[in-house]
Amino acid sequence: MASNASAARILIVDDEAAQMKALSDTLSVEGYSTAGFTSARAALDTLRQQEFDLLLTDLMMPEMDGIELLGSAHAISPDLVAIVMTGHAAIDTAVKAMQAGAIDYIVKPFRLNVMLPVLTRALGIRALVRANRELQARVQERTRQLEMANQQLEAMNRELESFSYSVSHDLRAPLRTVQGFCAMYMEDYRASIPAEGLPLLERVKTGAERMGQLIEDLLALSQLGRQPIRRGNVALGPLTQRLIEDQFAREPSRRTDTEVRMADLGSCSGDVSLIEQVLTNLLSNAFKYTRGRKPAVIEIGCRTEDADVVYFVRDNGVGFNMKYADRLFGVFQRLHPESQFEGTGVGLSIVQRIVQRHGGRIWAESAEGTGTTFHFTLPDQRWTAAADEDQAANVQTGTQGG
Repeated sequence: MASNASAARILIVDDEAAQMKALSDTLSVEGYSTAGFTSARAALDTLRQQEFDLLLTDLMMPEMDGIELLGSAHAISPDLVAIVMTGHAAIDTAVKAMQAGAIDYIVKPFRLNVMLPVLTRALGIRALVRANRELQARVQERTRQLEMANQQLEAMNRELESFSYSVSHDLRAPLRTVQGFCAMYMEDYRASIPAEGLPLLERVKTGAERMGQLIEDLLALSQLGRQPIRRGNVALGPLTQRLIEDQFAREPSRRTDTEVRMADLGSCSGDVSLIEQVLTNLLSNAFKYTRGRKPAVIEIGCRTEDADVVYFVRDNGVGFNMKYADRLFGVFQRLHPESQFEGTGVGLSIVQRIVQRHGGRIWAESAEGTGTTFHFTLPDQRWTAAADEDQAANVQTGTQGG
């Protein structure tokens, strides 16, 4: 018995009653579910009420020939597969039936060992056709969902742009007013301000400055996804040296207790303004978290790993516990109290976003009390605008407290 055919439903049509019954009984023994008819019209009526997997029909019948029956059956049940039965003299007609949509034909008198493989193959084709149709339906549904998601994303981007505009014009102006009035009041009326009042005014001024910086950082982060990458050859040595001098210019006292070691960094392919942001944030962190070290040591270098050039910024600062490393690149995530180290918690988010948009990756190694090393890659490759848009879409938001 054909155990793999146990669920297959076969509609048998043959105007010779004895042959139709013999065929139905034989295939039932083989595990098929059969329904036999000597009338093509009666078979079609049943097909309208029940579902069948396969039509096994005689080709030459007085009421309706097999080709006409096949067309009518497909109109009722498009997934139905058909096999025609024919005598030796009607091979040409059987070929026409296959051209009309039949899967195969069987020559009378047929043998069971010939028929069963033909049935199995036809049912297999039906299963493939149905699976393909279901796959196409899922693809169409997925496409529809993606189109809806894209429309929602476009709407969200428009809202983000509107919010950015509001932040730029509606929030920063009041903060500048607060800062300005605090500065003027403290300068013009310092002598008459009670001793306990000055620290309060300083806190207001400092808070307004920090809020202003936070707004600037958030705007920079939100704009990164829409900012196109203008790739070019970036000479990292002169750029890094200039940024190091900028750090010393901000904290001149650090020149006496900070040693900066820089290896030959060569050049990379990237957007020079974005690469500058990466190096600025990493160097700023290195200077910040080595404050108080004597001596403070900061190293900038690179190495080759497989096909990648890995750049690193290493310091001997306070470090952090690696069990919190998953928070390192999260927006507003800080691993040290703000009372000890200033920052908005957005800087490393910007760094990660830029590196990922260049097709690279960034990670850190650290130990409390001994320092931190940031590693990042900037693959040297030619990017098309479409590739850059795809990469930007795949970026996941995340960053440390820079």
